[in-house]
Amino acid sequence: MDSTLGIFTTGYPYFLKKFRKQDSDIYKTRVLLKKAIVMKGEEAAEVFYDTSKFKRKDAAPKRLRKTLFGEGGVQGLDEERHKQRKALFMRFMNPASINELEKHFNKHWLKALKKWEQEKSVILFDESKTILFKAACEWTGVPLREEEAEERAKQMGLLIESPGALGIKHYRGLKAREEAEAWIAGMVEEIRANRLQLRKDCALYAYSMFKDTDGELLPARVVGVEILNLLRPILAISRYIVFSAHALHNYPGYRQKLKDSDGELYRPFVQEVRRFYPFFPFVAARVKKKFKWKDVKFPKDRLVLLDLYTTNHDKEIWEDAGEFIPERFYEWKESPFSFIPQGGGDHYSNHRCAGEWVTIQLTRSALVFLVEKMNYEVPRQDLNIKLSNLPALPKSGFKIKNVRSIGA
Repeated sequence: MDSTLGIFTTGYPYFLKKFRKQDSDIYKTRVLLKKAIVMKGEEAAEVFYDTSKFKRKDAAPKRLRKTLFGEGGVQGLDEERHKQRKALFMRFMNPASINELEKHFNKHWLKALKKWEQEKSVILFDESKTILFKAACEWTGVPLREEEAEERAKQMGLLIESPGALGIKHYRGLKAREEAEAWIAGMVEEIRANRLQLRKDCALYAYSMFKDTDGELLPARVVGVEILNLLRPILAISRYIVFSAHALHNYPGYRQKLKDSDGELYRPFVQEVRRFYPFFPFVAARVKKKFKWKDVKFPKDRLVLLDLYTTNHDKEIWEDAGEFIPERFYEWKESPFSFIPQGGGDHYSNHRCAGEWVTIQLTRSALVFLVEKMNYEVPRQDLNIKLSNLPALPKSGFKIKNVRSIGA
């Protein structure tokens, strides 16, 4: 049977129920009327990220390429082209560069905090998106006027929210993708014509002047795709910030535990937020050459999905998988395949999300603000997280009121 309708109506737990019913790590189905294999678990992830078995070209459904990822970017490349483009991406994932991004983030959060103190209430999701987007633009070298920041952040948000939507919202995502790529591509043309001067070590300049495996500069639109692949995932961290606030609200004892931990509990807390709460539902690949695994045949070019949500809630990997227990990450062995909220494998050679380090560091910074640097109240609101929504979020966006700086 085709699973497409089930994915849209049930959301994240759809395949989880199928795996449990079959008592298997593999589920054969159809997605968008095409035959597909869905896998979950640590062993499955290790197989999925074996580049001798799988390729990424044309793997992601068209609606994701047209909205979330863009076309021509690193996610859809293989072999040498992927290796070279990923190496460029990883130049900006070193500790010094990430620390610079964190400084921009902290600066913009403090500015926003002063504004929040003057307002009756604010929506944390909307506010954190704008903060993250300003920081990301400053970090990548993308010129951004203060008056356009909020609208551009909403535009980036549509790239994330529209792939799992139907109708007008999906159309708005397509339009947002086209406009955002054109926005960056225009800057690329200005840089190449020496009409826009940027520092040479910023991402926008580096991508604008990068030459592909054929020795040619990337098309300006493809540079737009790649820069958006930096901006969009940073803005997506707003969901983890909201989930962190949600966890503090639902498990209030952890607020004092975090304060008393001398900083030790912050990273485990962030990791448990990433495991426990829904983010990416699954990632896609196609079989490079036919093989057999666990008595299942994988024909060449067959679509294969790795279920990230189910793997992060797999009872075979996680004790008390349905409970929020940050302390579990004190003992975690850092397997690249058991904990995969943003994909698995190696950051440099596989398709593991290179922005994972940024996600952890900025979510931790936001958590420090929420716990130690500000007081706020959480009014009555709908904080239910519907797992049928892709991507999921509390319906209210997490409203806070009576915000005050601590020590101000």
